[in-house]
Amino acid sequence: MTIKEKHIPKALIILLIISIVIRSFLAGFHEFGNDEVYYWTYALYPDWSHFDHPGMVGWMMQLFSLNLLFDNEFALRLSSVVLMTVDTWLIYLIGTQLKDKITGFFAALLYTSSLYAFVITGVFIMPDTPLMFFTLLSIYLFIRYFKKRTEQPIETHNRASLQYNVSLLFAGLFAGLAMLSKYSAASIWAGVGLYILFFNRKELRNKYLYLSILISALCLLPILIWNMQNNFISFTFHGDRVSLFGKPRFDYLGIEFAGELLYNNPIVYILIIIALIAFFRKKFKIEKTGSRLLLLTALPWIGTFIYFSFTRSTFPHWSAPGVCLLIPIAGAYLAAKQENMTGIYRIPSVIIAALLLLTVVVGVGTFEIKTGRIQACLASDKSVEMSSVGKGDVTLDMYGWDQMKDGFATIRDSLVATGEMQADDGIIALKWFPAANMDYYIATPLGMNLYALGDLNQIHKYFWINQYRGGLQEGRNYWFINQSYNYYEPDGWYLQPYFKHVIPIDTFAIYRSGRVAEYVFVYKLEGYQCAN
Repeated sequence: MTIKEKHIPKALIILLIISIVIRSFLAGFHEFGNDEVYYWTYALYPDWSHFDHPGMVGWMMQLFSLNLLFDNEFALRLSSVVLMTVDTWLIYLIGTQLKDKITGFFAALLYTSSLYAFVITGVFIMPDTPLMFFTLLSIYLFIRYFKKRTEQPIETHNRASLQYNVSLLFAGLFAGLAMLSKYSAASIWAGVGLYILFFNRKELRNKYLYLSILISALCLLPILIWNMQNNFISFTFHGDRVSLFGKPRFDYLGIEFAGELLYNNPIVYILIIIALIAFFRKKFKIEKTGSRLLLLTALPWIGTFIYFSFTRSTFPHWSAPGVCLLIPIAGAYLAAKQENMTGIYRIPSVIIAALLLLTVVVGVGTFEIKTGRIQACLASDKSVEMSSVGKGDVTLDMYGWDQMKDGFATIRDSLVATGEMQADDGIIALKWFPAANMDYYIATPLGMNLYALGDLNQIHKYFWINQYRGGLQEGRNYWFINQSYNYYEPDGWYLQPYFKHVIPIDTFAIYRSGRVAEYVFVYKLEGYQCAN
């Protein structure tokens, strides 16, 4: 498969259209996962910031759903569908800054083949969606700014044009908005700072640099205001999730590397490593300013979380933005292999393989979520207790919630009709997940309130949501919905001290492809009482 240089813009547009069509379908086809539906509460109850993350992901949901006027999976994920499309274009532009159009196009193809970029930021609604968007915007503007400054004669450095400095100010704004999406975006300024210290100390005399830093800092005011109002609990929470020192855990380190490989597409990840080795061995040349900025931002970003994984459990999407920033260098590596061709370029087989692997993974994942066939084939023939059916099947995070609503509504209506329960009796959940799933798919459609029971580290934002909803009322009755794939013993310590009686009411099944995927157990919680 070949492409002419003059056709690259057209090919990029085709890539963006195909990408947005597929991701739009996936966004409307799948129910929310645990994390996504939890972030819906950020849009439902907006605030300066939140327990786990800053507020940007909630504001994006509000913006694209018209403040929840359109409250469905597609509308709430629309920002991901749109922004990842822009991200792909930005990756292309960064590639052109490093080398040329074919570098940018190869980078766009590689970025599209990343599971993190295509699905996690491009379909799912997560803090990573605005994080990646604002990160790429800021990095692109920083590269453009420093390239222009480098190209200027030294004697004119103190008279840099207003246009260049405006780019610097906007880069600072977008870096601030990236940090307002996720704290890890502080790596942007860390990378820029390292670049200035190592390669461009004269920039320290530019007053606009400090104004750009100030703009970024001002973006963080909502986070600071919320934490001042809440005893800096967000910083404490994230501080406990990472550790600078501790006993080495090579199992955590192995999981981190395996996750990075999977999330970023194994083919793309290995290609990036090969490209970096070739770059440091001077096997190909790219523009110095852009490559230095990318490396000094991306490598510390990745390295920080690899270091944390030595002693604590980490998640591979924490380091994934850093990996994505290295994709343009991989694109340049592939482009360098075709430098002697006269305006006609071959699409490398490694890119085709990466796209095919993404297609297979997304296709198999969609098939399994909707059918559960693979899980059924792997399941043992041994009989399983009802309370364990579906346990360990992570695809059930995104399946069966509408069925659950219908089954529960039937049971609820019958007890309300007999007077055993009241229509305004709420639902109790024991953790932020599946509390948010039940809130979105069951309680809200049925006009009920859902409350989470537990400490702050278990219920997260529901600590505040409980208060918004009036809190649990002494003596009131509540519902408890127990799932077999995420089963809690109903007479355990987390329920029994808070209620006079925990009464089983009914059980029903969630079906997938004609098979029982899980069982749902419904309880009446009688007489709420504050535990001693």
